[in-house]
Amino acid sequence: MRKALAQNPNLLRTLIGMGLTLIFLLAYAVYGATIETEVYIYESDSIESQVTLDSEDRFYDADDNRTIWTWDADLNGINLTWVNLSGEMLSIGSTISISNSEGLYSHPDLGNPDADDFSCSESCKKDEDHTINITSESTEIIALTDPNPALRGKGSLFADSIDEALEKSDEILSTNFAQTSVRITVIEQGNRDVAPTVTLTQVNEELGDVEQFEIDAATEFMWALAAVIGCFGMILVPSFTVYWAAQAKQKKLELKLQVAQNSLEEE
Repeated sequence: MRKALAQNPNLLRTLIGMGLTLIFLLAYAVYGATIETEVYIYESDSIESQVTLDSEDRFYDADDNRTIWTWDADLNGINLTWVNLSGEMLSIGSTISISNSEGLYSHPDLGNPDADDFSCSESCKKDEDHTINITSESTEIIALTDPNPALRGKGSLFADSIDEALEKSDEILSTNFAQTSVRITVIEQGNRDVAPTVTLTQVNEELGDVEQFEIDAATEFMWALAAVIGCFGMILVPSFTVYWAAQAKQKKLELKLQVAQNSLEEE
């Protein structure tokens, strides 16, 4: 370090200048990412409504000693995302199912807040019929028309203007689930006369807010500044430490030489 400074007396000034230049470039990058970003965030509003069910049909199968209840309904397929079936007053050991010719995506962990490492896009299965066994008086089947998370909630996209972002957001959310007819079936053991309580709800999406992505420029600048200082610190601190250690060692040697010289002069 000492030799380097001797060969280039302006080395320290050069390093400081480079540091300030890098800080300026980082500040401009943060400014550009904040002000001139082409990323937009859109949100959809989820509208939940209860589906009107036709009157239940009852059929008693004497051969298997079981009662079959069925309900039919039509969904609103415009921007349809969720279909939730719930049943109450169900006998233990019976089954409940929902059928649709187009097919719905479902999984036992869908909608479970305690599920670990669950992703519907990877685990949900598309099927025309989803059936579960009833183990309590109330149960639920949750299904999706499409596991793509961009169709509900929040998403991001690239656009050159807010108008283009609105148009692209509307295109993403605009879906039409064509086969809207569903059938609900409950199969209970024995000859049953009282129909279970079945409720079907659906969730349709509407485009909500669309905003340009923004970041906290002050916070990002402080992180960038800390990174620059840290990088230069990793370079300069060891160098100056070696330099100061060499200086201290040189002073000790000079002190020893001075003592030896004084001793020779006294003799």
